[in-house]
Amino acid sequence: MNRQSITSRKQKFYLDPLLVAITVSLLFIGFIMVVSSSLHLGVEQKQDSFYYPIRQLVHIVLGLVLAVGVAKTPLESWEKIAPGLFIGGLFLLVIVLIPGLGVKVNGSIRWLSVAGLRIQVSEVVKFFSVIYMASYVTRHQDHLQGSAFGIIKPLLLFAVACVLLLLEPDFGSAVVILMIAMGMMFLGGARLKQFIILLSLLFGLAASLVIVAPYRMARVLSFLKPFDDYLKSGYQLSQALISFGRGETLGVGLGSGIQKLFYLPEAHTDFLFSVIGEELGLLGVTTVIALFALLIWRTFAVAKAAEQAGQRFSAFVAYGLGIWLGFQSFVNMGVNMGILPTKGLTLPLMSYGGSSMMVMCCAVSLLFRVHSETAALDAQATQARPTWASA
Repeated sequence: MNRQSITSRKQKFYLDPLLVAITVSLLFIGFIMVVSSSLHLGVEQKQDSFYYPIRQLVHIVLGLVLAVGVAKTPLESWEKIAPGLFIGGLFLLVIVLIPGLGVKVNGSIRWLSVAGLRIQVSEVVKFFSVIYMASYVTRHQDHLQGSAFGIIKPLLLFAVACVLLLLEPDFGSAVVILMIAMGMMFLGGARLKQFIILLSLLFGLAASLVIVAPYRMARVLSFLKPFDDYLKSGYQLSQALISFGRGETLGVGLGSGIQKLFYLPEAHTDFLFSVIGEELGLLGVTTVIALFALLIWRTFAVAKAAEQAGQRFSAFVAYGLGIWLGFQSFVNMGVNMGILPTKGLTLPLMSYGGSSMMVMCCAVSLLFRVHSETAALDAQATQARPTWASA
């Protein structure tokens, strides 16, 4: 049973109850914590305590609307337009760097303003990267497994994207899309020796970029000993660690945190996990970690089921989404807990931010589509099976 047979006519959409429960839980906890961590900020900056909560609610609603559209689009259609999507993403990365078009915030030019809404282009490029790599691995698996050029070829396009991201600068997003590409090629059967050599080269390049940029080197040094310079380079991490220390087992109580009150920078965005640690304690932290662990496990389970059903593109889409969600959530939580250098990556489905929230909703929706098409194939196969075969 091929994909054409399940997309040629209207089919029942199969929801995954566990994925629904995990997604709703992360969105709900994230929204509550954004409210808790931003009320005072709204008063200070906008004279409206509900400024950020209302905007985040709008982000979630818009994300769910877009997610419905993504879920209704057959994976066959995504596969056809995959190369065009990635080229379009590169074009957007160029557009954002044009003076007068890109919006500059905190020294970085990462946003485009569309109808009053700021779109962070790097988030869109991550989404397109998963779809493009799934298409590439599906179409060129023999080439990928048989020669080094099969690995290098897609990385040339990703290198262009990384250069454009570094010009913004957005080192974190560049690392994420490289991890997506490398992870998907490894799962696609790239030779281990060639893969290790290329990974080593990329690691060396990343280390060089850290060394030549003083602010990146300062982040690494402050990560190693944050309290040595806790008023300057180590300030953000020091405050984050204090948040976890104050939270202890059960936290100080929802809304009762102190660190978010202008001590901890970006408390409602990149460092939301630290607020969770302070206000909900170890219980809240382990709950969020468990939800993300379940999400990644279920994502790879959906991918495996699609691969077993012969739907290679669908499977690699799900694998790519799992790599993306797993890596970004790990980096965000690792930064908050002081086990990784400070890096500006949001916590998926939880942190404040329009682009991140809407794109992540679309990403999870695409995973729902993979599950639905695989389940539809299984249902049709069951219906087509002779009654004596199931007896």
